[in-house]
Amino acid sequence: MKFPRCHPSAGWFTLALLASAIPTLAAGVANWPQWRGPAQNGSTVTGSYPTDLGADQILWKAPLPGKGCSTPIVWNQRIYVTAPVDGKDALIAFDWSGKKLWQTVFAGETPGRHRNGSGSNPSPVTDGQSIFVNFKSGRLAAVSLDGTVRWQSDLAEKYGPVKLFWDYGTSPVLTKSSVVIARMHQGESWLAAFDKVTGALRWKTPRNYETPKEVDNGYTTPLVIQHEGREALLTWGAQHLTLHDAADGGLVWSCGGFNPDATPLWPAVATPAVANGMAVVCFGRADRGLPRLHGIKLGGSGDVTKSHRAWMREDAGSFVPSPVEYKGLIYILSDRGQVECIDPLTGRTLWSDALPRASSNFYASPMIANGILYAAREDGTVFVARIEGGYQFLSENKFEDRVIASIVPVGDRLLVRGEANLYCVAVR
Repeated sequence: MKFPRCHPSAGWFTLALLASAIPTLAAGVANWPQWRGPAQNGSTVTGSYPTDLGADQILWKAPLPGKGCSTPIVWNQRIYVTAPVDGKDALIAFDWSGKKLWQTVFAGETPGRHRNGSGSNPSPVTDGQSIFVNFKSGRLAAVSLDGTVRWQSDLAEKYGPVKLFWDYGTSPVLTKSSVVIARMHQGESWLAAFDKVTGALRWKTPRNYETPKEVDNGYTTPLVIQHEGREALLTWGAQHLTLHDAADGGLVWSCGGFNPDATPLWPAVATPAVANGMAVVCFGRADRGLPRLHGIKLGGSGDVTKSHRAWMREDAGSFVPSPVEYKGLIYILSDRGQVECIDPLTGRTLWSDALPRASSNFYASPMIANGILYAAREDGTVFVARIEGGYQFLSENKFEDRVIASIVPVGDRLLVRGEANLYCVAVR
């Protein structure tokens, strides 16, 4: 069913209720330990960040040794980013001034196929003890904060190469004891956990579904959530949303029914967003004018396909950029720059607007920092807009590089990872 759009004023009461119910991160958080941030939601409520990202606001620019599309992470004012070095997979560390501290180089890179892809698409993740990296080549590794390799494993050698139409982009995530990898492709698909300390396989759960052509291809990243007081992994791909127990990988529940017409060529690219007990899932091909957006209630057990689908829309969504959760609301940036503020409980649009159009698309997932939306277009143009209390366009900023990685807000600075350079921007 479809829902009508609401005028912005129609959503204020709902917005106020939701915002008051959402816990916020503690003040002073100055780390961005994974692709979508500390809460895996693509946003932060702390910090003061620039709305003008022009040349005068760039504190420093550090060259990168090769084309990578992963998002940097930050831990205790150290920046970690993956990129190829002389045709080999590598992890690079920078200090807070942009000085390169070290680089750890592994074996040969498997380059990207897509113009906006690379062998370094997956973003690193850290628990403050190790940095965990994964590459298109199949290499999974744990690296200490000084660059020493603690362990590494060749997943392609153990389980075969990834068979995706485009480039592998699923980032690793961390539970209390494990680093977890999802492989959803044309072949044996699975979710697997490896011991953070030793790299030993703790569990590996099959995740195989019969799908139309290419719909089995998944590029999304699992979300670590709580289910009945236990860690669980919410995983989207192969037209199924599944929840797995983080301790043993066991399937808790599964929701299908996303593709009743068996439409081919609909891979899962955008990672879901979670708010107020709801998962908001983008599907379809918004880049081709065929978006789908689903609201799925979290909880339950077994097959929840019929019982837990709260709503569905065919007029909103995104193909590549992942939604953002901010203060209980969901913000969706479409591939062509449409911005929607959505109530996750009902699926209704509270307001919508659009960023300036061009021939280029949006591939980077948007980020919200203290009420400000940052959206990077593939041609290196970064747009800034205020999104609390409605939409207000603030600025358009052009960088020298193409930008595919998400922007990182931490310590009142923004990190913008281009194909050739890493930029640091702040109010000066």
